[in-house]
Amino acid sequence: MSVIHVDNLVKYYRVHHKEPGLRASIRSLFHRQYETVKAVDGISFDIEQGEIVGFLGPNGAGKTTTLKCLSGLLYPTSGSATVLGYTPHQRKNEYLKQFTLVMGQRNELMWDLPAIETFLVNQAIYGVPEAEFGESLDELVALLNLEPLLTKQVRKLSLGERMRCELAASLLHRPRVLFLDEPTLGLDVTAQAAIRDFILAYNQRHSATVLLTSHYMADVTASASRILVIEQGTLVYDGDLHALVQQTAPYKLLKLTLQRPVDAADLGCFGEVESVDGLKVTLRVPRAGAKDAIGGALARLPVADMTIEEPPIEDIIREVFRRGREEHDNVAGV
Repeated sequence: MSVIHVDNLVKYYRVHHKEPGLRASIRSLFHRQYETVKAVDGISFDIEQGEIVGFLGPNGAGKTTTLKCLSGLLYPTSGSATVLGYTPHQRKNEYLKQFTLVMGQRNELMWDLPAIETFLVNQAIYGVPEAEFGESLDELVALLNLEPLLTKQVRKLSLGERMRCELAASLLHRPRVLFLDEPTLGLDVTAQAAIRDFILAYNQRHSATVLLTSHYMADVTASASRILVIEQGTLVYDGDLHALVQQTAPYKLLKLTLQRPVDAADLGCFGEVESVDGLKVTLRVPRAGAKDAIGGALARLPVADMTIEEPPIEDIIREVFRRGREEHDNVAGV
């Protein structure tokens, strides 16, 4: 049985809609207008033990709503979801002790106390035995380099330091499932890298299942080989990240540094010209014909330097979003 099983999950909200102005405010007291917001609209997927899965989508696509349904914070409108064999919204204690939800924009730590105080409170809440707590704390302190932070007031920690402590507080009970919602939000490059390394290390040590949302593509590419892409509440892709790149962008970028300027017509013989900046040229070349394009460019162009790269993953994801919107609009128009 899959660790996470989602079958046609739906979550709709009924939202009050009011026009601006005093007259509209008075009218709304007697005749309220509502609209239905389809936050999650019939998604299905399975995640096995030990998988790290990236959950991608633009703002408002339904990522956080899905995580809240899986963690039991929201009751689904229809469909079903199970995690570790439990129905999340029933919020059984046995389930609550086996997962964690970390949200980059929410604080669990007590602001005016040192982080270690929150750790001790969580030990009591989750009923973690003293020996197990000490072992978990030592492990997390070592992995996240927390030793100098434990006795500082949380309010005096930097954002990156606070986020590392937030992760530790959420993992002291050694959850089997991690729901991570933008865990590197607002962090600098160094702090982001530290969080990514920690997620991988925790996954490898405990075979934890991780569902990760992030707008930083480096978070996903560093840890997840499989991704789910959601757009307007609908799942538009579920599969291998490398396969998505091959499917969505059947080309590579051939970047040339020339010794002297070359006419655009001569460049077009080797691929589609994407950009020209002085002596720096970027060409789109078909994957199947990349070797021929490289050989031809070296033989016929004054090449000083050359690299061939995959398209940026951000561009790939934007293209998937665009296609998802088009498909959604086409279905809605039928």
